[in-house]
Amino acid sequence: MDALRVIEVKKSVYANNDLEAKENRDLLRDQDTFMMNLMSSPGSGKTTMLVSTLNRIKEKVDIGIIEADIDSDVDALTIQSTGVDVIQVHNGGMCHLDAAMVRQGLDDIKSKTLDFVVVENIGNLICPASYDLGQNLNVMILSVPEGSDKPLKYPKMFTKVDVLLISKTDALSIFEFDFEGLEESVRKLNPDIKIFPISAKTGDGMDAWCDYLLEKIQKRSPRQ
Repeated sequence: MDALRVIEVKKSVYANNDLEAKENRDLLRDQDTFMMNLMSSPGSGKTTMLVSTLNRIKEKVDIGIIEADIDSDVDALTIQSTGVDVIQVHNGGMCHLDAAMVRQGLDDIKSKTLDFVVVENIGNLICPASYDLGQNLNVMILSVPEGSDKPLKYPKMFTKVDVLLISKTDALSIFEFDFEGLEESVRKLNPDIKIFPISAKTGDGMDAWCDYLLEKIQKRSPRQ
């Protein structure tokens, strides 16, 4: 197994984020590369869901992962076990990634050779929602143990995402979770959002999610 590459980000210029995001978006368009920004709170199951997704689609598209953490490389090593190329970004203790950090990751991972890039963002439901990275798709994970009231507490995140994955549905027998109430709250904030209940553990819902994702990637990228 190749050594894990780690980028240490020391400085970011926030005022230029929108410009940097546009440059990322233009770059990805010119490369025919589709980029997904994956957000959630810590412990929602981002990495487990991502591993399950990668194992289902990695033979169909060329993939790279930009794995962001304040410190450590635990999640990146887990992703690396799938055989998909991954780099680790340490962002100097900040609660989010911005477009400049992502550009460093895109350059390092050689995104021009890839159909699909995933940015696994820092785990929280506040800061990442405020920063455009140049992505084509914003995806959020909300796990059953977190509860169905999160749209009421963190509305901005739910207004920003294109897809909501409700993870750990295998735990529904343990936790009270109001699917109907959640969907009502979310659609008031974001009427066009796509919602997929999933369990990476049992595989329930994963095929529907992966089919949707592949369709998005393949529409964007003609390289097959």
